Amino acid sequence: MVSTSGDVLAGPSILSVFREELFPMADIITPNLKEASALLDGVQLETVDDLRSAARLLYDMGPKNVLVKGGDLPDSSDAVDILFNGDNFYELRSPRIKTRNTHGTGCSLASCIAAELAKGYLMVSAVKVAKRFVETALDYSKDIVIGNGLQGPFDHLLRLKGHSQDCHGLQAFNPSDLLLYAVTDSEMNKKWGRSITDAVKAAIEGGATIVQLREKDAETQDFLESAKACLKICHSHGVPLLINDRIDIALACDADGVHVGQSDMPAHVARTLLGPEKIIGVSCKTPEQAQQAWVDGADYIGCGGVYPTNTKENNITVGLDGLKTVCMASKLPVVAIGGIGVSNARIVMEIGVPNLKGVAVVSALFDRECVLTETRKLHAMLSESNIDGTLKKL
Repeated sequence: MVSTSGDVLAGPSILSVFREELFPMADIITPNLKEASALLDGVQLETVDDLRSAARLLYDMGPKNVLVKGGDLPDSSDAVDILFNGDNFYELRSPRIKTRNTHGTGCSLASCIAAELAKGYLMVSAVKVAKRFVETALDYSKDIVIGNGLQGPFDHLLRLKGHSQDCHGLQAFNPSDLLLYAVTDSEMNKKWGRSITDAVKAAIEGGATIVQLREKDAETQDFLESAKACLKICHSHGVPLLINDRIDIALACDADGVHVGQSDMPAHVARTLLGPEKIIGVSCKTPEQAQQAWVDGADYIGCGGVYPTNTKENNITVGLDGLKTVCMASKLPVVAIGGIGVSNARIVMEIGVPNLKGVAVVSALFDRECVLTETRKLHAMLSESNIDGTLKKL
């Protein structure tokens, strides 16, 4: 509609078509300031609060998500974008990059979001990855003369040049990461005479797709050192590492995220402290808790105990019916936890809800002599899962 440079690409006569026919079919719309203003009959957008109001008004036109791009917001040292999904606002800030090579940034951002959605990422994660790609390309090319004239083209070929490790290393939460969720236990590892790093390494080599470091009784310094060592192992294999409960440890070691319970720090506070790019999981036993986790900005929920377990004291068992009820009420991907192992994981995954993405396991991996062997067994079975979260019938 209106380019970053201010050129009008679509006249006023087409705006009603966008509003009435196109937007109701869209998963996301990504107007810049000038486009958002035009769609809202010329309203002035000068503050972050204005962007929020605009996002809500545009959402009422029918799209599932709205990203109002505030790169040209006056009197702001940062580039501020507002993402609104009907429930939550996400304020996405990044440094303002001075460069002439901006022609095509809007189309590139939207295309990248679509590509990340096609990979299975949630909308918030897809937007974050797309933004980071665009920001990285702008920053790399800021001192390069590309093309002629006052405005140069966006550097689309950045990834092919091998100049940016950050660009190649972009990570975002993917629900498929929940497939085999390994939760460590220091007492179990001590019982079998292995270190936490040995346990994490074996679990990852066996097929764990995400690791949660849970050290309930460890001193802060010891926990931090263990977290740093485990993070190095996880990242060398491309596996996310989450910290159980301890936001301070997650911040100190720059872990990929945290998992919190109902009695821990609220997810919305954790999100404020950790920022929009970190993964946040929340333990939920009821539909109401699952809905609140969504409102608070969580990325996934853990539901259980599905079966009785001795891993957690006084844990209430929700059973398969409770798990299914929570899954059906949740807008987030779900990982089942509690008494799950090779013997019953198939039953859990066969409850028939598409947002059940995997199982979280403690004893079935770490209270065994060989973590590697047990993880391989469970991973082999879970890998037969269809994309909709149910298991193939063999």
